[in-house]
Amino acid sequence: MKMQTSTVTLYERVADGVSAMIAKGTLRAGERIASVRNVSIQQRVSVSTSVRAYRLLEERGLIEARPQSGFYVKVLTPARTGKIASVPPARALKVGVNSLVEKVVLVRRDPAVVPLGAACPDAELFPRDALKHALTTVIRRNPHVLTMYGLVPGTEELRRQIARRSLTWGGAVDQSDIVITNGCTEAVTLCLRAVAKAGDVIALESPTYFGLLQVIESLGMKALEIPTDPLHGISLQALDYATSRQKVGACVVMPNVQNPLGFVMREEAKRDLVSMMARKKIPLIEDDIFGDLNFARARGRPLKGYDRDGNVMLCSSFTKVLSPGVRVGWVIPGRYARKILVLRFVSSIATSEILQLTLAEYLQGATYDRHLRALKRAFQQQIDTVKALATELFPSGTRITNPSGGYLLWLELPGNVDGLRLHRIALREGIYIAPGRLFSANRSFNNCVRINCGLTWTPAIPRALEKLGELVTQITKR
Repeated sequence: MKMQTSTVTLYERVADGVSAMIAKGTLRAGERIASVRNVSIQQRVSVSTSVRAYRLLEERGLIEARPQSGFYVKVLTPARTGKIASVPPARALKVGVNSLVEKVVLVRRDPAVVPLGAACPDAELFPRDALKHALTTVIRRNPHVLTMYGLVPGTEELRRQIARRSLTWGGAVDQSDIVITNGCTEAVTLCLRAVAKAGDVIALESPTYFGLLQVIESLGMKALEIPTDPLHGISLQALDYATSRQKVGACVVMPNVQNPLGFVMREEAKRDLVSMMARKKIPLIEDDIFGDLNFARARGRPLKGYDRDGNVMLCSSFTKVLSPGVRVGWVIPGRYARKILVLRFVSSIATSEILQLTLAEYLQGATYDRHLRALKRAFQQQIDTVKALATELFPSGTRITNPSGGYLLWLELPGNVDGLRLHRIALREGIYIAPGRLFSANRSFNNCVRINCGLTWTPAIPRALEKLGELVTQITKR
């Protein structure tokens, strides 16, 4: 990724200079300080260096961000900050998001549009040369692989590599526990088909990834949205209450770097969730597609790591970290393995043998771990930069999540801003954003939008953010 880079010494020097001015009283409590962009010009440093310096000052408790106003020296009584609300209805709903998704999502195919709404990183971030080398190596070793069918449950080589990587989260997964799929969505779909039927109620987070809602809709099931905290995840108390009042066929969650909120559940909460669902005999489907993108040094443990009854079905994919085009995912189905294997075979027989072997070849060394570290550094830097700019450019009343990983930001705009209308207006300006209404079966989160921070930084991105800020400000004034 071609991004502005900085050394630790440089951004600390900028932060220390501001700290000294605050200590001497040159900058007083409540006073506005220079914007991120002005600091980069004045100090002759990159915007990313300025962002990291301001982040450090925020961590030290010396400054605070105020939407549409910029950064200020922190006063003893901090400014009020609100929590992004999640108050879904207490009843299960028939899902109807497919038509809206079709209208909203397909427009991002236009190359002239700045794709701030897509949940896909820039192609420049992926290790294309390394994957190409792995592919040619596989073909050279086995030229017949181009004409071979893949078989259920998948190639032994790839399943062994996935099992080996389970050690990074304290797992003890055997390769025989794994079934390869065509991406994570197919894995989740197979799990739902294995444990539930049309008309059944599926509990899930609110907001949640609209792709999960599409799957539920396509299977004729109903969605029961559970209140979800943007920092800590699904409310276990609300989930316990809801599942005690009605029969629930399955529960689908994203505990590690959730889409769209970006939180990572606390480990004790994960343990309690697994225990609760096992006690209630409700199958627990875990979407872990963003799990490897946790900004923390230690990867968040999947729910599967606390599973003692085989009740958790862990689904994931390499789509978000290696290549969307490969479309190779996997599931660890626990006690539902037999059903998953049958459904997998009748659905699509198997996944491309050559793609599986290519991934297995790539995963053998330490290249993947180095790639992940670089990817996470780039995403965290980009998240910080976009968040800082949005704080300066969007009007008062805007609330922004603080993701624990990934590359997505969730914005709650002032109450009179309709995210779907903003999406349409922004599209006419060549900017694509994902309206919050997509992420709920109840069409909630009307004043929310999701923004992609996984793009290679170009002048088009800050221009797009500035334009979005202007549009939101204009709407709020009306």
